Amino acid sequence: MRVLLLGANGFLGRFVADRLLADPAVHLTALGRGDDADVRFDLAGGSPGALTRFLDAVHPGVVINCAGATRGGARDLTRHNTVAVATVCEAMRRSGCDARLVQLGCASEYGPSQPGSSTPEDAVPRPGGPYGVSKLAATELVLGSGLDAVVLRVFSPVGPGTPAGSPLGRLAEAMRRAMQAGDGELKLSGLGVQRDFVDVRDVARAVHAASLSAAQGVVNIGTGRAVRLRDAAAVLARVAGYAGALHELDGAPHRPGHPVIGAPRGPESVPEQLGATPYPYPDGCGSWQQADVRTARDRLGWRPRINLEESLADIWMEAACRI
Repeated sequence: MRVLLLGANGFLGRFVADRLLADPAVHLTALGRGDDADVRFDLAGGSPGALTRFLDAVHPGVVINCAGATRGGARDLTRHNTVAVATVCEAMRRSGCDARLVQLGCASEYGPSQPGSSTPEDAVPRPGGPYGVSKLAATELVLGSGLDAVVLRVFSPVGPGTPAGSPLGRLAEAMRRAMQAGDGELKLSGLGVQRDFVDVRDVARAVHAASLSAAQGVVNIGTGRAVRLRDAAAVLARVAGYAGALHELDGAPHRPGHPVIGAPRGPESVPEQLGATPYPYPDGCGSWQQADVRTARDRLGWRPRINLEESLADIWMEAACRI
């Protein structure tokens, strides 16, 4: 089976590539902007015609799109997450390869959920920020393309390679610094948020399964269990051997000099205290998200295998290497 992988150098794409390369039946070609891609191509700026010619030459049976951006302004997010997908869909429609498309979406497309609920695929999307809007627009393009396509809405991916700017990445870095400095306490904020954390290696298994299946439409990829960030912090402290106290700053102004977990960084950062903007959560998903994962089980034969403690241990191992 010939597979064309877009975005092979990203957090998710690297593990999808590893999973596909382990399948002897897969002949993998990676397309991307980096020098280590088999073919260099910028989806956000390249023309559908150029991509069509490449598809006709490679003639893949499956196209997997892991490319995209998670940070930046609305214009950049739209260019990398929406315009790029429009280019892929148009090129695939023009091409004679008749390939199946596996598009990676995200839980931010749903926006905030009712605490205690599990979000099914037919929930009405109400994204709470430009990232979710750009990804939802991409999903609508895929679903309306007429292609043989499935969109995997990935909830909160974690594990080795977790970006330093993500909540768990920032948490691990703050703990590393506290241990390095010998601090006996760590002051944190934003620990009340609850997310459905799914290991990136399990996501890669789901992508592999989706490429072999006949499933179409939207399929949630998560664990079906929301975990409070303060509970993840306690597990990470145990894994790291951090014996200091974890103090929450929720509801109190942030004191300069102390790490704040859960607040975004950069020019769009929430100033001083979470809750100071209409969207205090960087992913626009509010305080709670939990996936209804029955469709993945029934249509892909997929279940998560790796528990959060193992994912956190891998995150900590990478952070500890920087001590």
